[in-house]
Formats: sequence, C-alpha cells, structure tokens
Amino acid sequence: MKGFEQLRELQTFSKQFPSDLNALDQVLSWFGELHPSSIETKLWLQCKLALAEGYTNAVKYAHKDLPPSVSIEVEVILGQSPQRLEIRVWDCGAPFDFERRLRTPSSLPADQAEGGRGLAIMQKIADKLSYTRMDDNRNCLMIVKFY
Repeated sequence: MKGFEQLRELQTFSKQFPSDLNALDQVLSWFGELHPSSIETKLWLQCKLALAEGYTNAVKYAHKDLPPSVSIEVEVILGQSPQRLEIRVWDCGAPFDFERRLRTPSSLPADQAEGGRGLAIMQKIADKLSYTRMDDNRNCLMIVKFY
C-alpha cells in the first residue's frame, strides 16, 4: 500500500484567475498563503518568481487573442515523499514549440529585451520544467522543485 500512502501525502490547491496582468498580485498573494514551514523561504520565493513568470507568459502570449473572461488555472501540489513542490499553470491558448523556445532564447541583451527571459528564469529555478498540450485543448506548464 505504499502508493496509497504517497497519495495521502500530497496536498493539492487550485484556483482560477482572470487572464489579466493586473491579477498577478492576486496570484502571488494566494501562493504566499500556501507557504508551508517545511520549505525554506528562499526556495519558496524562487518558486514564487517562477510562478510569476509562468502566469505572465500565459496572459501575454497564450491568451493574447482570447477574451479576458477566459481564465488561467494555477495548481500547486505539495508532496512529502519525495519532498517536492509542483506548480502547474493551465492556459487555453494555442500551443507553441516549448523545446525549441528553450533552445533559442532571446538574443537581445537583458537591458534591451522586452520579454523572452521568463522561460530561462523558470528553467534555472526548476528541477523539472515541462509544457504539455492536453486532450482538453489546454496547455499545462509544470514547474517542479525538490527540497
């Protein structure tokens, strides 16, 4: 029954947010309320930055041609065995070639680039970073951090 024990050790939190950059404060505030004492503050803040980048990318790129009423779902999963934090950002936009984008980051210097650094930031923070098109026509950006 080891698999069953691991299921009980997972805590899942999920919330939908407006597809609006003005809602980023709400997203980060909600995430901040979930901070367990078992995760050091420095690591939590790094994950908060990764979430901010993921949510911002979903609003600016995935939902750019969608009405603001189409929400973005954020899911946080805390696991105890192994100790891991999973952040999932679900959007309804068109998929893009995630692997290609990771291989070809913006060539502009950081002070001139309007965007394009979010994926690099998330990749640096995450122990695992993935992007998957789901059967329900949503995209899932998954950020995993072990602690």
